[in-house]
Amino acid sequence: MALRFLVAISLAAAGCVRNPATGHQQLNLISESEEIKMGQQAAEEVTQTIGLYDDPKLEAYVGELGKKLAAVSDRPNVPFQFHVVEDTSVNAFALPGGPVFVTRGILAYMTSEAELATVMGHEIGHVAARHSVNQLSKQELAQVGIGIGSVLSPAVGQLAQAGLSLLFLKYSREDENQADELGFRYALKAGYDVRLMKDLFVTLERVSNSGKGGKLPEWRATHPDPENRLKSTEQRLAKVNVDYSRLTVNRDSYLDRINGLIYGEDPRHGFFKGNSFLHPQLKLRIDFPPDWKTQNQPHAVAGISPKQDAIFELAPAGDTSPEAAAQKFFSKGIEALDTKRVTISGFPAVESYFEAQTKQGTLAGTVAFVAYDGKTYALLGYTVPEKLFTYDATFQRAISTFSALTEPEALNVHPARVEIVTVGRAMTLAEFVAQHPSSVPVDEIALINSVDKNETIPAGTRLKRVVGGIQKQRAVSASR
Repeated sequence: MALRFLVAISLAAAGCVRNPATGHQQLNLISESEEIKMGQQAAEEVTQTIGLYDDPKLEAYVGELGKKLAAVSDRPNVPFQFHVVEDTSVNAFALPGGPVFVTRGILAYMTSEAELATVMGHEIGHVAARHSVNQLSKQELAQVGIGIGSVLSPAVGQLAQAGLSLLFLKYSREDENQADELGFRYALKAGYDVRLMKDLFVTLERVSNSGKGGKLPEWRATHPDPENRLKSTEQRLAKVNVDYSRLTVNRDSYLDRINGLIYGEDPRHGFFKGNSFLHPQLKLRIDFPPDWKTQNQPHAVAGISPKQDAIFELAPAGDTSPEAAAQKFFSKGIEALDTKRVTISGFPAVESYFEAQTKQGTLAGTVAFVAYDGKTYALLGYTVPEKLFTYDATFQRAISTFSALTEPEALNVHPARVEIVTVGRAMTLAEFVAQHPSSVPVDEIALINSVDKNETIPAGTRLKRVVGGIQKQRAVSASR
């Protein structure tokens, strides 16, 4: 143990380098080239598993703004890249070495380019100060107490395996405060009105309190309390002596950019109607067990039992035959039991029971590989072996409901979108919603416009409303 302690001290001393953004000494056991490689690999995984928002013009806009901010950062030579990720949560995140992502969801809640600049400046600040590398270095150093070999082996080979776990890396309170300060500084140096950073934190606090969410954690789950950050911003503003009239807000141009932005979940990627999952693009449907908690992810849709002891999921298995998909599945050390060819809703399929050894123990279940519309889909239900008999009938019923989606209303569904409207006369937000109906309640319209629903909106103000979507009629009635 003494030797390991001495090795840890030696590594910590050797790994302490100057933080390029703050000038302070900081533990970094990972070189810049390793950092960049790690971030690029993780960025590819984000693109493949979460997906990017399909709007080249909006992507280019975010990219140009990001480049403008990166150019005035403390690491302008890092290969930054900027993307809009296809997710409804209100968040943004950065990966080591340059990749920065903002969610589609957060764009709907901001009202100016200046606000977006402070968000992106914050994430650039994390990269500039090498916060991810510092946190990963601390994790690596902590492993010395378990075994020296894990620290002395190549860093990239180990850390790159973190993949999407990099998204959920917890920064310290000091890191977050530094990123706020750096984001403030970069936005100001790029010519933006940093007073809008206060509006941003007020909005984030309201969004957090509203319980709005998405597939990724919301901002509050990965960042400190917005109220405390608001106070820190006010303190920074008190020290700034600038002519704010010369700084950029770009409210109208920002609203023009997000006019038509998809709002909320995109039903074309699949949606639930009760316990039935409908996918318009794949033209399929399947019924999940009633009362199971479900979630639709880019590469699978899954349900978990009320007791959280069984899972059922639907996932694509490739452009192969059911037999080939089954062979690939069972080639991974999973034991097949009673495999047979069957038909499900008239489609050819291969069905089997199975057992699989995992780090958490043995799992047992049933799987069906179904050929449909040129693709094969895996329908998979599993639990612990002693409960398979209890859940088997549930799994079989769910598998039997796989079928073609034929309902015209579901096949032709469209997502809700943000629409920008100019207020013709002074009116309350309630009057605005009555005159320009939305697919979401008035409280939500107040939230995305950063206004109070009882205040009077001046004539000529441009406001967001939400139109369309599969819940239009229910939401409109709820807003009146």
